[in-house]
Amino acid sequence: MVFSSHVFLFLFLPLVLLAYYLCPRPGRNGVLLLFSLLFYGWANPLFALLLILTVIVCFLAGRLANQRNHGLSGRAGLWLGVAFPLLVLGIFKYFNFARDNWNAMASAWGPGLVELDVALQVVLPLGLSFYTFQAITYVVDIYRGDAKPQKNPFDFACYIALFPQLVAGPIIRYGEIARQLRERQESVSFFARGVALFGLGFAKKILLANPCGQIADAVFASGSTVTVDAWTGVIAYSMQIYFDFSGYSDMALGLGLMFGFVFPINFNSPYRSVSITDFWRRWHISLSSFLRDYLYIPLGGNRKGPSRTYANLLLVMLLGGLWHGAAWTFVAWGAYHGVLLAIERGWAKHVGQRILPRWIAVPVVFIIVSLGWVWFRANSFAEATALFSCLFGFSSAAENTLLLDGWIRQPYLLLTLFIAIGIAWFAPPTHRFLAKVGMGKALWVIFIFLLAVVAMSNQSFNPFIYFNF
Repeated sequence: MVFSSHVFLFLFLPLVLLAYYLCPRPGRNGVLLLFSLLFYGWANPLFALLLILTVIVCFLAGRLANQRNHGLSGRAGLWLGVAFPLLVLGIFKYFNFARDNWNAMASAWGPGLVELDVALQVVLPLGLSFYTFQAITYVVDIYRGDAKPQKNPFDFACYIALFPQLVAGPIIRYGEIARQLRERQESVSFFARGVALFGLGFAKKILLANPCGQIADAVFASGSTVTVDAWTGVIAYSMQIYFDFSGYSDMALGLGLMFGFVFPINFNSPYRSVSITDFWRRWHISLSSFLRDYLYIPLGGNRKGPSRTYANLLLVMLLGGLWHGAAWTFVAWGAYHGVLLAIERGWAKHVGQRILPRWIAVPVVFIIVSLGWVWFRANSFAEATALFSCLFGFSSAAENTLLLDGWIRQPYLLLTLFIAIGIAWFAPPTHRFLAKVGMGKALWVIFIFLLAVVAMSNQSFNPFIYFNF
């Protein structure tokens, strides 16, 4: 089930809100848990069973990890709470990737290695990458003494399975929500702001991300095109992934507020960044902070000299790329950002922080980030290489160029792309725009939301990009 669907908007959401507010306060977490499991198991009930198993193991691991002063039991809890989610993630997300690479190596090596049967397939459960990371933060924070273990297993299950952020984040640390699980105050103002956040996030997805995605899909599928069309497709994908994912995050934050939860923001105008370092402080903030606090700093961070710092940055971004997808193109995307971060760190150390004024730095960083999205979006290195050749004029256009021109230059699609660029560069981020909601702003949000609902009825099914991760 996805937020941008009739089933969610007109059936699931009204039912869960009705059940939640009719239920006495002590039972409301139970209502959320039941509906969250229904939400997650809608496509495949077995996915819900895997989620429940992760909850049970990490709940017990947290109880053990709390005994960190008792030696072996505390360390056993830590290792269990980290190893089990990673094992689940490894099996379900990377088995097919490992099998394909093994078979490629076996084929190249010759008769000495046995290829695995291609019929061996593992289906990736939605949101697995998000809730496994969330479970890991719970156990690690308890072991570190940054959080206390949850005594109620059902409240812990509610934390892990909470449907607003279950399948695409943000990655919420237990310490950020522990008190809210016990005592939170639902209010009319929270609910109204939540509805507004949800409405604008929904509009981002339907009115901006999906049309930009039509341009990007056409260009990436073309194989070869003229330079201007290639750049149009890459910029369109930059807008698609931003408004798709930030739209989902806004909807998640809005749904949380409807039930009294305050989630941390996940985006802060990332395409206005003046450096790659600045970009990662603004883009997918919950993942960036996770990689920093649970991987980069434990590896030594910047405390063990420049060479180790650069190696840590590269390793963290390589793993971050692999987290996004089980393909070498994602590893290349992570390596690209890791190298850029290392170069920036070295430049800042030896030369200075900034050499470009903001009005130049912002578009330069946007172009650099957009070029990186080519690996992120491409289905193979061959596809990425072909598009890079088109971007820089190193290949001749395919015979279908005129047809592609006519498709991507539809007035509606181009207008949407320009509006998306204008909002990304000049409009305030949604959470700031909705910090105060007056009557005029409320009416405008309602109009945009209703327009998006009408548009959704005319669009084919288009799930959120990050559902695949």
